[in-house]
Amino acid sequence: QVQVVEFGGGLVQAGGSLRLSCSASGSIFSINAMGWYGQAPGKQRELVAVISSGGSTDYADSVKGRFTISRDNAKNTVYLQMNSLKPEDTAVYYCYANVRHTNYNARYWGQGTQVTVSS
Repeated sequence: QVQVVEFGGGLVQAGGSLRLSCSASGSIFSINAMGWYGQAPGKQRELVAVISSGGSTDYADSVKGRFTISRDNAKNTVYLQMNSLKPEDTAVYYCYANVRHTNYNARYWGQGTQVTVSS
C-alpha cells in the first residue's frame, strides 16, 4: 500500500508564487520518476513537470522558466516551485510517483491540490 499526499495549493494573485510538495509513503522499494500534472476546468489532465530519480527534469512549454521541479529522494518527496503565476495556471495539480515494488512497478496518484491564480 502506497499513499501519495500533496500540500501547498491555494489562492494567489497573478505574478505571485506557490510551492507545492508531495510525499509518497508506504511499501516502497524505490521510486523512479515523480511529477506533476495539471487539470484546468473543462480540460484534460496535462503533464506540467517530471523529474527522474537521477534528477533529470522536463517541463511543459507553458511553464518553462517559471516552474522548477525538485525532489528529495531520502524523503520520497517532490516539490514544484511555481513563480510568476498566471491566471491560466489555475488548475488542480496532481502529483504522481512511479514506484518500484519487489516484483512489479506501479504509478500512484495524489488526491490533487487546487491552485487558483487571480488576475
